[in-house]
Amino acid sequence: MAQDDIHKKISQNNFAHMYLLYGKETFLMEEIEQEIIKKTLSDDVIDFNLAVYDMEEVPIDIAIEDAETLPFMGEKRVVIVKNASFLTAAKQKIEHDLTKFLTYIENPSPSTIIIIQAPYEKLDERKKIVKLLKKQSDVLEANQLNETMIKKWVQSRAKSFSVSISDRAIEKLLLVSGANLMLLASEIEKLALFAGDGGEITEEIVEEQVARTLEQNIFTLIDKVTHRKIDEAFRILYDLLKQKEEPIKIVSLLARQFRIIYQVKQLTQKGYGQKNIASMIKVHPFAVKLAGEQSRRFSDHELLTIIDRLAEADFQMKSGAMDKRLILDLFLTKLKETV
Repeated sequence: MAQDDIHKKISQNNFAHMYLLYGKETFLMEEIEQEIIKKTLSDDVIDFNLAVYDMEEVPIDIAIEDAETLPFMGEKRVVIVKNASFLTAAKQKIEHDLTKFLTYIENPSPSTIIIIQAPYEKLDERKKIVKLLKKQSDVLEANQLNETMIKKWVQSRAKSFSVSISDRAIEKLLLVSGANLMLLASEIEKLALFAGDGGEITEEIVEEQVARTLEQNIFTLIDKVTHRKIDEAFRILYDLLKQKEEPIKIVSLLARQFRIIYQVKQLTQKGYGQKNIASMIKVHPFAVKLAGEQSRRFSDHELLTIIDRLAEADFQMKSGAMDKRLILDLFLTKLKETV
């Protein structure tokens, strides 16, 4: 079921007895959880009628026994089952007897809403429990969004705050904040307040209002390097040092990003697509897209040289061979000669 359809049903108080939420984008799952709780449990009964069970700590039967309990002083009971790894092929930390759960799925309590959260990319479709849950539940596959989906999500999020956002503003926001939905949601809410009811979030507003994380500053620094704007890269570096960022951490993040750029370049040359590369190197597809754009501005030899120099800079810093700031200065100076 599409995410929008689930939200629409919840907003209309049309609740399923069970929700199966799975995938790596946990923010989307938690958003639905909170929406269900807000719509079904008032503040005066939430302590009595909300239960959360971690399947890495307790067996599923305990959660099902709770689900069979009538609500206290309210109409609904919400039981959240987290880390339901028994829906995958992975080895279980504790033993789960699914017999009682299978019986419950066929005849759920009408006063209880069970939310099954499985933060895994894939479920084991061969298992009877997975097949039955998918048949009897409202299902959300919350895997990582691609670039188009993220942009659509940002537009929808802005609209929920009664503002619009320009395409250039979306591009700038994703460049500055990355593809973390929780961070994006927070930034969009802040930007919407600044733009005002019925206003538009522009590229200029994003530039002025959104604070850059260290990781995003590192990305921008590298982007300046890829466009051969070394003087601007130096300015970003000096700003980071003024902000008391640890030089070793800066080198570590630079090395990580250049390794990602090199890996994306190599895998792209072998014919892999963005989604496959993202899965192979464990980064978001949007990060793969940006790294792919940067990789086209470097040769393989240049990237390997940069990675080797960063490893040497890391060693020199940790061994105390030279002043850390001087090491960073020398690295960028040599980089200017390389590119």
